[in-house]
Amino acid sequence: MTAIAGPTVTVEHARLHSAVGAFLADHGVPEERALLAAEALVHGDLTGMDSHGVFNLPRLYHPLLASGRARPDAEPRIANDLGACVLLDHRRALGLWAAAESMDLAVARARRHGVGLVSVRGATHLGCAGFHAARAAEAGLVGVVASNCGGQRIAGPPGGRPALLGTNPLSVAAPALPKRPFVLDMSTTVVPTGRVRTAAANGRAVPAGWLEDADGTPVTDPAAFDRGDARLRWLGGTPETGAHKGFGLGLAVELLAALLPGAAVGPAPEALAGDGRPHGTDDDIGLLLLAIDPDMLRAVPGAFAEASRSVFATVRDCPPLGDEPVRYPGWWEAERAAERRAGGVPLPVALHSELTALGLELPALEARR
Repeated sequence: MTAIAGPTVTVEHARLHSAVGAFLADHGVPEERALLAAEALVHGDLTGMDSHGVFNLPRLYHPLLASGRARPDAEPRIANDLGACVLLDHRRALGLWAAAESMDLAVARARRHGVGLVSVRGATHLGCAGFHAARAAEAGLVGVVASNCGGQRIAGPPGGRPALLGTNPLSVAAPALPKRPFVLDMSTTVVPTGRVRTAAANGRAVPAGWLEDADGTPVTDPAAFDRGDARLRWLGGTPETGAHKGFGLGLAVELLAALLPGAAVGPAPEALAGDGRPHGTDDDIGLLLLAIDPDMLRAVPGAFAEASRSVFATVRDCPPLGDEPVRYPGWWEAERAAERRAGGVPLPVALHSELTALGLELPALEARR
């Protein structure tokens, strides 16, 4: 979760969703797909992953559309269809909706074959990977989403100077307890870049384990990242505490998401000329979207769902060491989403001003009573 510092403006969830959808439609995205993209984007704010929510509309998605790096009217094209496996070219479609539709295609193929694999090239930023993986869980299936960052390079290998990879997120989702699916949504670096940028926007220092300079010294000034004076650490932190595990996961995502469909990769020969600072662009992103239908694998329909409920109920009921209850990934996000659907979505005052300056109509809940 990204903590929101300072004063906020609370906006009704439905109003935020419709305003973002209208903005994207005004920029050429077909209306139904604009609303799906808005759902994917606002999912970040609903669940508390504010670094992947509407914070990115003025910083990422509007510039992508305005520059033509994302095509608002692009229609993904099937490049190869093997039944259970599909190779798809997104053709620079807005990843927020195109990844969701691709997961829906994977689910449909899994219903027919037991497994559905959609391998994507030519993609753009998909937002929260967990939003797309959870679409499979909502259908009673297991979903997996992996994404590389195209040719963008922001983190180097442990002990290496040039940056070679992006944050390379990975998500796994499955049915668990009622209204509380299991949703693991993680970057393979310690945090995604959005967490660093929201900290910078809020004027907060970051923990010592997030960033390091070219010599591996911890950096706590989040603005140093965009200045090129710091780079993200991998999960595991330092080589002594297991950074090779996070880096290995990042490479695994690169393999599955980009090498398979033939998308752009971070570790290209030209990356070796880097000086350790972030470089390259997140164009031609590669995605892996996998859906597995447990009832096609298990002999008894419903057996997986029953076993899954037992597993995650056991996790939920684990006695805690302190006052904080034990929960599994996705639980607190679902709790927060329910609260914010009912009571509104808090936005930092500065971000609210940015969005209204773009033309979004976002009256505060208090002002509408």
